[in-house]
Amino acid sequence: MSYRVIKGTDFSDLLDGNVAFVLCIGNTMTAEIPGITVAGESPELIKFTPPADAELLCYGYCKSIPFPPATPDGKPTPALITYTALRLTHVPLFVVDSGLIEKPKMPYWTVNAPVGRNIAEESAMDLEDVKRTFNYGKILGKELSKEFDVLVIGESIPAGTTTAGAVLKAMGLDPKVSSSMPENPVDIKRRVMDMAVSRVESDDPLEIMAEVGDPVLVTVSGISTGFAKHVILAGGTQMAAVSQIVNALNPDAEVHIVTTKYVAEDKTSDIAEISATDVIASDPGLEKSTKAGLRAYGQGFVKEGVGAGGASLLVYRKGYTTEQFLREVERDYEVVVEQVRS
Repeated sequence: MSYRVIKGTDFSDLLDGNVAFVLCIGNTMTAEIPGITVAGESPELIKFTPPADAELLCYGYCKSIPFPPATPDGKPTPALITYTALRLTHVPLFVVDSGLIEKPKMPYWTVNAPVGRNIAEESAMDLEDVKRTFNYGKILGKELSKEFDVLVIGESIPAGTTTAGAVLKAMGLDPKVSSSMPENPVDIKRRVMDMAVSRVESDDPLEIMAEVGDPVLVTVSGISTGFAKHVILAGGTQMAAVSQIVNALNPDAEVHIVTTKYVAEDKTSDIAEISATDVIASDPGLEKSTKAGLRAYGQGFVKEGVGAGGASLLVYRKGYTTEQFLREVERDYEVVVEQVRS
């Protein structure tokens, strides 16, 4: 089956409406902590991962760096999956600068978000910056609701599972968060989250994000709160945190989560338990690929990101089978990854 409901009800029919895909991209200096992320081939390239992901969705190739973002051993960015899905469905793409170090070489919106600081050492952001970014996000969401019935929102921010986990922990949950690595660096993440959350002295979601979150969480939460119709949060731990934030600020907001089956089956995390809304797991079928870099997803690498789960569900609602979608992803892999690196 191309997808399954793992919490709540089947909301996939929402994607039959007028849909837009929004990618929120940003940085947190938490990503500089050794061993906490592999969202980039080297520490020096991590800051380029979010803009390069956006460029790949826009052009089918990257401009900020020569090659598509990858893990240090060459596993490709999940932006490849989303690129194929948007190519097949013709869903419009909108990119939001949500606190970037390096700006993408393409058209984008901005909400004047700050770059997130290292939450292990200090507050993530100033509260006034968080309030402004959140309100700008709400305005953007409100404007988008004039043209679209559904927003599918993805994200790209290295170390985002750690900052999201800290937000969830500060909100009273016991977060078991996923990772882009098969050996989830749970001890590192837990240590960072514990240090950060020890500073939290408020139960207000905006103040919590200012202390231990990141700018992408703020932006996605703002857009989701402002959008007057249905929002599909496409991702894993980060979107679970957004669902909790939005539920605390506006319980009437229509938000749902779509992730990949790789996150749903991650035994070191529990996406259903930490989410405040319905959850669907979509199956991109990558473990059956003829390409080793794609099969790695089925072995626990990367798992999700750049809205891959939600984007693949868009394809299935258009009538494609998992096998047909996989063939298209492989075709793009040959052009986007293999030919560029040859």
